[in-house]
Amino acid sequence: MAKDTKKRPVKKIVKKPAKRRALAVPIPATLADLPLPATKPKKAVRRAEARHLAPLEVAAGGDATVLDRLWQTVESRRLAGDAVTSHSARLLARGTAKVAQKLGEEAVECVIEATQGNRRETILESADLLYHLLVVWVDAGIAPAEVWQELIRREGISGIAEKAARPKGIIRAAQTSKLP
Repeated sequence: MAKDTKKRPVKKIVKKPAKRRALAVPIPATLADLPLPATKPKKAVRRAEARHLAPLEVAAGGDATVLDRLWQTVESRRLAGDAVTSHSARLLARGTAKVAQKLGEEAVECVIEATQGNRRETILESADLLYHLLVVWVDAGIAPAEVWQELIRREGISGIAEKAARPKGIIRAAQTSKLP
């Protein structure tokens, strides 16, 4: 018996292109009215958000004394020096440059949220910014009362007049003419 001498066609293996994940990009205002496909975040993401992102509820009767209490807390953490359990102590232990860097990062994040018109996120980033500002004060040995006194001194003074009254040495040190 003779074997079949016909060759069978070779199947080509074709790889399917990998699925691409969509990146979350803010939608410009001109496109905001277009309907978006309804996609639900993964279950693990929803659970994590539920644990960490509690709804923002502003307590009635809140006032700025919270800043004085927060400063006291940061100062007490600095004095305790327990960098293992305290974020404030850990940050202060890393030095002035790191403390200032964190303040700058939080300021940028706050600005980004504000320019995008994200009210809730601007509130959250503002709280982060104020916390890191207080850490800078603790690091520099500045009590909130000193800043409050300066704000009281400036009450009723035009911002333009106040800036014009600054010593020229400040402008030279800043190496800019934008201050006056």
